[in-house]
Amino acid sequence: MCDNTSAINLSKNPVHHSRTKHIDIRHHFLRDHALKGDISLSFISTDNQIADIFTKPLKEDTFIKFRRDLGICNFSDF
Repeated sequence: MCDNTSAINLSKNPVHHSRTKHIDIRHHFLRDHALKGDISLSFISTDNQIADIFTKPLKEDTFIKFRRDLGICNFSDF
C-alpha cells in the first residue's frame, strides 16, 4: 500500500517519462513486478500508512495508534 499516487501511476505505466529518466534501471524493481502481476500497489491515505511509524516523526496520538495497529505494547501496559 502506498500513499503516493504518482508512484502508483509510474508503476503501472511502462513508458519512461521524461521526469523519470534519471532513475537507474535497478530501481524499477517494483514497477517490473507490478507489471508481471507479482504484486499490486494500492492507495492508502497518509492517515492510515502504518509504515510512517518507521520513517517519520509523528504526533503522539498517531504514534500510539500505529503502535497499537502493529501489535506493539507499551511496557507500562503490563
